[in-house]
Amino acid sequence: MIHLIATLTIKPGSLGAVTKAVQPCIEATRKEDGCISYDLHVNVTDDTKLVFVERWENRAALDAHFRTPHLKAWREAGGPYFTSRSIEVISDAKVEEL
Repeated sequence: MIHLIATLTIKPGSLGAVTKAVQPCIEATRKEDGCISYDLHVNVTDDTKLVFVERWENRAALDAHFRTPHLKAWREAGGPYFTSRSIEVISDAKVEEL
């Protein structure tokens, strides 16, 4: 199993626009082959901090996700609101930063 943790910081006041932009991606991703779970969490004390927690059956499924039109659309729509992001892929005892 592969875990992906994506930590995003967004511009203040943009949470509504970001969550609207990401919803189609969340819905489509959850239907992808190999997706075990795909969840977005908002920090309860700072709504500019978001965390995606993803679980994938294997790296091939995750790599296929990176090429989907809905992920590309989300990145384009959400990109203007991001002030920082970090992505970690965790498999077995290995952590890979993208």
